[in-house]
Amino acid sequence: MTLLIVGATGTLGRQVARRAIDEGYKVRCLVRSSKKAAFLKEWGAELVPGNLRYPDTLAEALVGVTQVIDASTSRPTDSLSIKQVDWDGKVALIQAAKAAGVERFIFFSILDADKYPEVPLMEIKRCTELFLAESGLNYTILRLAGFMQGLIGQYGIPILESQPVWVTGNSSPIAYMDTQDIAKFAIRALSVPETQNQTFPVVGTRAWSAEEIINLCERLSGKDARVTRMPITLLRAVRGLMRFFQWGWNVADRLAFTEVLASGKELNASMDEVYTIFGLDPQQTTTLESYLQEYFSRIMKKLKELDYQKNKNKNKKEKPKKTPFKQSSKANSQ
Repeated sequence: MTLLIVGATGTLGRQVARRAIDEGYKVRCLVRSSKKAAFLKEWGAELVPGNLRYPDTLAEALVGVTQVIDASTSRPTDSLSIKQVDWDGKVALIQAAKAAGVERFIFFSILDADKYPEVPLMEIKRCTELFLAESGLNYTILRLAGFMQGLIGQYGIPILESQPVWVTGNSSPIAYMDTQDIAKFAIRALSVPETQNQTFPVVGTRAWSAEEIINLCERLSGKDARVTRMPITLLRAVRGLMRFFQWGWNVADRLAFTEVLASGKELNASMDEVYTIFGLDPQQTTTLESYLQEYFSRIMKKLKELDYQKNKNKNKKEKPKKTPFKQSSKANSQ
């Protein structure tokens, strides 16, 4: 049995690949760049070239594949639009998987995607869920809220470097989850019959607002945050302006997601039944407190080591040079 992972170089995808390999699955990864995916090969995965934008590259990658986990999504740095990757690409992948006789397809969606039809990514996720359910494939849909890993760049690093922390509107409490924990659910779904043709929320232990996360980071780092609030009306205006230019459509679509983050509506769901069905222990799920505690402990330790080394080198430079011995008077007289 071969498991194909799409998007394996991403934040979530690499954790899914790592978990699958550790559990003994024969893993194949669809990659656009073998160089960037070299670490996956070192872990033990087979790399196959392919691109969701080019459906003709998918058939060969799916030869002999019995299960697919799709963790791919468009990135802010991509030149491709959300529609090109998250809709056109997913439709092509689902169709190719069906044609290849894949037995199981795991898809990552977003919680409450059906409640934001005006947000392109949310609407695309909703439509993809429907397309997958009607495709005839045996599927499992996991609806996520947010990754803890993303909070490091959003809050952790700016606070440590005394840079502004941007907060938009009335921040929505979000039940962030560690991608390693999400990977556990994805891999477990492959072997639990009760998850077949079902949709589940997969979220963290509790929902956190931006203000709560900032307060936690301040306490753990011992530093004060420089919070800058961006009015949601300004972001809407910028988004509207971007829609006038074709090159700005992708930026506009991404800005639209701030409507979700600034709505004030909690992005969370009960996980009691989910843990029971998947046979996982909720006590083993990483909390946001412990995740950030580990991060700041490592960083603060490293910073102290760097300061110590810096001071040590500074002291060496400032140490006075030894004065050479004076020649004896006898030697001078000679």
